[in-house]
Amino acid sequence: MPNRTITPVTPSLSSARAENLVLHVTLFLLSVIAFYVLLRLPRAFARFWRPSEWLRGHIFWHTSFHHTRTRRVYATNLREDSPSETNSTSETKEAASDDSHTLYVHDKNNKGQQSAQTEFNLPPHITTCPAFLQRLVLLHRVRISPGFSVSQAVIMTCYFAALTYAGFYKSSPFSDPVRTGWVAVSQLPIVIALATKNNIVGTLIGFTYEKLNYLHRFIGQLIVIAVNIHSLGYFYKWSIGGTFRKSISDPNAIWGLVGLVALDCMFFFSLSFWRNRYHNIMLPVHVIGLGITIPAIWMHQPSTMRWMCSCIGIYGLDYVCRCIKTRISTANIRPLPEMNTTRVEVPYVNGGWRAGQHVRLRVLSFGLGWFGWTEAHPFTIASVADGEEGIVLLVRKSGRWTGRLYDMAKTSGFTEAGQGRRVKVMIEGPYGGPCHAIFASYSASVFIVGGSGITFALSSIQDLIREDLAGRSRVKSITLIWSIQDPSSLRPILPRLMSMIQESVYTPIHIAVHYTRACLGGTKPRPPVAHPQLTLSSGRPQILKSLETALARAVSLVEDARDERRVSGMLVGVCGPVGLGDDVSKAVAAIDPSRRDQVGGIEIHEEVFGL
Repeated sequence: MPNRTITPVTPSLSSARAENLVLHVTLFLLSVIAFYVLLRLPRAFARFWRPSEWLRGHIFWHTSFHHTRTRRVYATNLREDSPSETNSTSETKEAASDDSHTLYVHDKNNKGQQSAQTEFNLPPHITTCPAFLQRLVLLHRVRISPGFSVSQAVIMTCYFAALTYAGFYKSSPFSDPVRTGWVAVSQLPIVIALATKNNIVGTLIGFTYEKLNYLHRFIGQLIVIAVNIHSLGYFYKWSIGGTFRKSISDPNAIWGLVGLVALDCMFFFSLSFWRNRYHNIMLPVHVIGLGITIPAIWMHQPSTMRWMCSCIGIYGLDYVCRCIKTRISTANIRPLPEMNTTRVEVPYVNGGWRAGQHVRLRVLSFGLGWFGWTEAHPFTIASVADGEEGIVLLVRKSGRWTGRLYDMAKTSGFTEAGQGRRVKVMIEGPYGGPCHAIFASYSASVFIVGGSGITFALSSIQDLIREDLAGRSRVKSITLIWSIQDPSSLRPILPRLMSMIQESVYTPIHIAVHYTRACLGGTKPRPPVAHPQLTLSSGRPQILKSLETALARAVSLVEDARDERRVSGMLVGVCGPVGLGDDVSKAVAAIDPSRRDQVGGIEIHEEVFGL
């Protein structure tokens, strides 16, 4: 039987010309990214105009403090009907212990007398886009599905169109299957760059790696599709030509099959089922799969050497950076039963991060199981940098690893004096956070958080207070809205909240705590501490109403503020589940445009849970 040949439907390009076309499309995509980098440069210059910001937010360090005698203030005005109070005598003893969580250290040092001596050095404020494009930005934040916005859909559509052009212009996958192979190869360096913690692309455009993770997953899926089309095209071509058995046994084809299987396994284990439930399986599969894919592609087609060297260079640079940003230290762990949380303190690492950033924590102890020390989990830093307490993490019990950590803290001899267990930890970071945004450059700040997202708000507000006292903040109003399930969760954090209210002598802070779980007996609890700036309410917060109240408060304070310049916008920081971020985006879009203009516009910074 004579061999059948395939007549190309469209004139195909040679392999070299196909690679050249794909290269030019990739360069076009990189030029678009470069153009966006230029648009974001003013925000980067505004952040790095202070030399102190050159290293801050990139690497940890330790600063020695000269301990001075400070005045300790205790939460002595606890109400008798506090939701978590059962015995007034025991609570008094707990408040009296130096290391108790109901204690806070407060040393104003006559800060109210410093207003006349403070030299103001206000940070510059650069908006994300010109004022006439603010409404377009709000439109891009409209959610299509939970956690998925219009802007993400537009970016993904444009990217898909560009790669489709590169893969199918004057080409058919049945007659010219090599083209889609080059498309996949050209995208490997980009997808690896987007996957790294020290994200080169994110650093340039001012987005942290977790904000670009959706693009990493999308491009990875396109690579898998292109590789499978590439393989199926050759399978079809060999089958029609009657040379399948001979061609598949060629060493180059075998190496191609190895790369194909590795990429398909990586795709399978990156599905949401594995990503959300078995992340510790997905991660090693990706590392091993990448280690197989790169040499397999190289052996499959030696002309891909420059692309594979780029992949190795990007991944190697990230690995070196992660080693430089890793610290091994001793941590104190103690349980917070009211919050079902473990408090982790690393006092020997007390500088180098920005408010809102997170670390990857690894506990070097067999108390978490034989392989518990191999797991690293991200947690937002709850403390402010350059302080005596160092890094403080609040690890909520929500899974096997965090549950074992909580149990280990409970059985570690925790006493009323606050003595916890000491363990060796490995912390890597800092990562995430505001990136090029400067929280202190806005006229007002509103933080809407849920559950353990309070850590983001605590560090951010404490940093704003410190900057305000030093004359380096434009913020005139701070609002915190915290949604929790049980009102008793407020008690461990209450001393810190009261400390922030009292220390912020220039900028008023208003805190609203909302609980969603009904109390036993149907009684409505009152705030444990009577203070007009702290409220405790049942039910979910009315986000739109809260934002309008904060906006009105900010506008009213502008006229009396010490900074007589124009208003510089309102920051809305969100930290919590995906649904909370969606609700805040809808609420901001629902605010009247004229009201938004009064405060100089509203910008949202999201830190949402999930992978």
